[in-house]
Amino acid sequence: MATEKEYLIICDESDRRGAYYSNFYGGVRVGGRALSAVETALTAHKQKLGLTSEVKWEKTDLKMVERYEKMTEAFFDEVAAGRLFVRIMFTQNARVAQGLTPEHYDESYYILYYQFLKHAFGLRHMAAHTPPPRLRIYLDEMGDTREKVAKFRGFVGGLRNDRFIRATGLILEEQDITEVRSHDHILLQCLDVVLGSMSFRLNNKHRLLDPSTGQRGKRTVAKERLYKFILGQIKRVTGKSFFNVGISTGLSRQPEGRWTDPYLHWLFQPANHVFDPTKTKP
Repeated sequence: MATEKEYLIICDESDRRGAYYSNFYGGVRVGGRALSAVETALTAHKQKLGLTSEVKWEKTDLKMVERYEKMTEAFFDEVAAGRLFVRIMFTQNARVAQGLTPEHYDESYYILYYQFLKHAFGLRHMAAHTPPPRLRIYLDEMGDTREKVAKFRGFVGGLRNDRFIRATGLILEEQDITEVRSHDHILLQCLDVVLGSMSFRLNNKHRLLDPSTGQRGKRTVAKERLYKFILGQIKRVTGKSFFNVGISTGLSRQPEGRWTDPYLHWLFQPANHVFDPTKTKP
């Protein structure tokens, strides 16, 4: 029986619409007993590197890239040590959902976010705990109306009624689903860099050219370098030397790996969809 009293899931989102892949969601799970030590270690590492402002993917440039590599390496050290568990989800534009209503399109951001929280972390496959643990969910600020955010919080709170999650004993209260500022959370900042790198590469942003020079800009070069470094870190913690960032990651064990594997990608595919080859990469 596991004895963790509390888990925290911290979530971020990136491009809602990309050239080839869209709806990027990322999350990191950490146990309550490890939370303080992990945050303290990463914050200290950030200070040691002289990173005085918020760490963000979009700030990557040739001056920052080496320090960002060292920061993400420290983040993945925590993943390798079994203290953090990372999940990434995205959709492929070529897989076009069928039969959706205007309401579905209007609420698609929240519908997909809900699916991410429900399935990506393997909550249904959590090992038995004594006593049952509590779950807190921190969501990076959404920038939507208070009414929409409140509606979504209530929707996510309904996960406790899922019969498989309920069977684990996991405790989830609506009051424990909170919007937070990434500026205040080092884990959210590190996650932003990892998630941003995936959208960057899957949407071929590494090939973008500066219209004034016809060459790639310095920021683009720096971001590609950081992406390659992050991919190397993913291969290190997963043990998968040929990790494919554009597909769902194979599980180490079925279905428990959804909970226990250190790092997973999930290419979300609508149950009812058609494949449009004109929307794939050239």
